[in-house]
Amino acid sequence: MYEERPARLDGAVVWTLTPRTVDEGPVPVLPDGCMDLLWCEGRLLVAGPDTVAYLPEGGPGHYAGIRFAPGDAPALLGVPASALRDRRVELGALWGEARARRLGARISDAPDPAAALEDLALRRAADAPAPDPLIRAVVRRLAAGRPVAETADAVGLGARRLHRRSLDAFGYGPKTLARILRLQRALALVRAGVPFADAALGAGCADQAHLARETRALAGTTLTAYASAWAKRETSQPSGSSTTA
Repeated sequence: MYEERPARLDGAVVWTLTPRTVDEGPVPVLPDGCMDLLWCEGRLLVAGPDTVAYLPEGGPGHYAGIRFAPGDAPALLGVPASALRDRRVELGALWGEARARRLGARISDAPDPAAALEDLALRRAADAPAPDPLIRAVVRRLAAGRPVAETADAVGLGARRLHRRSLDAFGYGPKTLARILRLQRALALVRAGVPFADAALGAGCADQAHLARETRALAGTTLTAYASAWAKRETSQPSGSSTTA
């Protein structure tokens, strides 16, 4: 079962995932422009920014995670997002093995691993540079469906400089981030029961065929299959729980 809540860290989300009584198999994680710090039964890992759907490996386990707002994680973790694109890496590779083991053990011993992971992120953020307001402005504009060229002009960057800044912050260029955020807008409408054609237009796609191509390319599935899987997950969720794509 997946549950999430807003984190005390601005823009972040704390989430947990526990195995179901009946294993329905791994659920693909779709690109969302974010990076996550994960705890899984003693291990600490970093999930880099995805450009395609990620299918978790291994058997079911207990997870806790903190999902950072797009562009916020690199300064906190101390690594450019492009170095982790489409990767899951042990935190020890970034912060040192001994330190990562100590932190992992501390979180495992806590009554609430998710809260302990959140505390770790808050302590780290207190010593890290503040989120870049320019990068946050880029995210806001692209999330609202504004064109990349217009966004570059609005934040005072040329196309090349915006691309370089985006690689460090998001792991890929602004056009890829815009596609991912547009897909997330469209799928949110699909989950709300909006017809595919209306969801496509509402999210900024040219038409339903355009959305279908983007869903196949970025999510690795079809619109019909996505909607069917979502409906099945919703009906199997206990009342009051929260899930994401």
